[in-house]
Amino acid sequence: MTFADLVPFIMIGFAAQLIDGALGMAFGVISNTLLIGMGVPPAAASASVHTAESFTTAVSGVSHIAHRNVDWRLFGRLVVPGVIGGVLGAYVLTRIPVSAARPIVLAYLAAIGLYLLWRALRREAAERRAKVVAPLGLAGGFLDAAGGGGWGPIVTSNLLVQGMSPRKAIGTVNTAEFFVTVTISATFIAAIGLEAFTVATTGLLLGGVVAAPFGAFLAARVRPRLLMLMVGAVLTLTSLYGIWRVLA
Repeated sequence: MTFADLVPFIMIGFAAQLIDGALGMAFGVISNTLLIGMGVPPAAASASVHTAESFTTAVSGVSHIAHRNVDWRLFGRLVVPGVIGGVLGAYVLTRIPVSAARPIVLAYLAAIGLYLLWRALRREAAERRAKVVAPLGLAGGFLDAAGGGGWGPIVTSNLLVQGMSPRKAIGTVNTAEFFVTVTISATFIAAIGLEAFTVATTGLLLGGVVAAPFGAFLAARVRPRLLMLMVGAVLTLTSLYGIWRVLA
């Protein structure tokens, strides 16, 4: 493996983590899509992405804490169900194909993305504390492991739908993601061994670690309405692309 081999993955890792750190989603979706497109088996692709994310989410979480983007009460309510869902999703992916449910999940996320776009273009609404949290953590952790990406799209978008501050939702979800990702990675290692991880993991890791602090900085500085608009756009576009790939 030479540095030239790593450069494309470093660039993808940097771009994916910059978006993920600022908007609370997209690292897993972008990276996993790339690896599967290169012919990596779904379980191995998801394992590789989560190995890289174990490091990128650690840096991202520290950065969000430093910028005071974290709601600690919400964090505590997300982590435990997220970890449980991640373990279940990783185990299911190594045993049972879950591709049949993917178009349904993607259609749901596309609808959520369009709704967030509509809300962002309206007058700014008063912020509210999220009420439905534990089920989001469980579903987000499960789909993140089973689908190679889903924690941010599921959890961040639904917290925003409930009226939470975009800055706090993004920062809290990114910080909690570290614990979910480490658990998923450990489950993959136990289930399919270290040979599942590809050399692409190194490039994704390097690019993602460098980008992580910048994403947290953007989340703390960008206006809430613009953040919601960007979240809605990214969620809608990635979900529609995923549906097109499934149906093509």
